[in-house]
Amino acid sequence: MNKLSADPLALILGILALVIGIASCCCYGLTAIVPLAMSIIGLVVANKSLRDFRETPDVYDPQSRNNVNTAKIINIIALVINGLIVLIAAGVLIFYGTMLSSVFLDEFKDFENDDFYQNDEFYHPDSESDTINTWNDEENIIERDGDSINIDSMYQE
Repeated sequence: MNKLSADPLALILGILALVIGIASCCCYGLTAIVPLAMSIIGLVVANKSLRDFRETPDVYDPQSRNNVNTAKIINIIALVINGLIVLIAAGVLIFYGTMLSSVFLDEFKDFENDDFYQNDEFYHPDSESDTINTWNDEENIIERDGDSINIDSMYQE
């Protein structure tokens, strides 16, 4: 009687996928893609060997079929666990990315509402500030609530 082709391979891939997958929880799930791929490969190999056993059951050892069936179950468990770890890690990355982008957007809004940048070009009437800056090109003067600053006098050489 012969052993199935996936008898040791599928079992080894399943066990390694479980161990590495559980250990990847310590790395925030970033390395869970590798054991996910290992469990998929182990599952495909185990299914192929079980199909070979169903086609010619008298050629292969029944104990080898039991080993491959156990390896198939271990690979399914590893696939589910590593899939959950990858989904959780992706959710955490999306959550933190959203929070980080909202911080940058809040900073941009603060920058946009700054009084210096509210001249004719940047002023938005729906902004919270009641100060309006205007630019007078003819005299190079910035007027702000009745005060004026002569820009030419600021750059004296």
